[in-house]
Amino acid sequence: MAHSENFVSYTAQRLTADESAQRSADFRKYMDKRRSIRFFSDQPVPEEVIENLIMTASTAPSGAHKQPWTFCAVSNPEIKAAIRTAAEEEEYKSYNGRMSEEWIEDLKPFGTDWNKEFLTVSPWLIIIFKKAFDYDGEARKKNYYVNESVGIAAGMLISAIHNAGLVTLTHTPSPMNFLQKILERPDNERPFLLLPVGYPTDDAVVPVLERKSANEVITYYK
Repeated sequence: MAHSENFVSYTAQRLTADESAQRSADFRKYMDKRRSIRFFSDQPVPEEVIENLIMTASTAPSGAHKQPWTFCAVSNPEIKAAIRTAAEEEEYKSYNGRMSEEWIEDLKPFGTDWNKEFLTVSPWLIIIFKKAFDYDGEARKKNYYVNESVGIAAGMLISAIHNAGLVTLTHTPSPMNFLQKILERPDNERPFLLLPVGYPTDDAVVPVLERKSANEVITYYK
């Protein structure tokens, strides 16, 4: 098949069926150990590690390869403090009126409340922004499947964080517009997800939970 000069050959990774089965099983077992953590150590994490994590996430597929994301990596204590203050203000409102009684009840097993100490304790905050469009000079250029593309990148980032021996927590204080203001992001970017990143404390705990079985999450059509 003839291709234009815009294409290059793809070098496939060749594995036997047995090798694929073993690697998929090993990775499944490893990822099953991933947990959302709310107890962070202030132990430093090198900037090099954070860059590697973000650039791994940035390999994600995206609509028309527009890569409609910006990752803001924050270690500055003053900025983290401003983010925590604004986030806790929104979270307090959520826990005291915005969220339904059913939602509050569903959160009880996790022991969460409006206090978000991890936002200032964790050495890094990674805030993912989605780009509804890009600028070419003053002209707007459309991006495609933005939420889907950024969601995939976020999942890859979470996996990369776990692979690096670090922990994180998906944090989505609603509304999140304060992040755009504090970080002075342009008008084509909207906050998508906030991830504290670091090491867990020695006494960190997680809720007892059980993930759904294969029978509950997979429907085969053979």
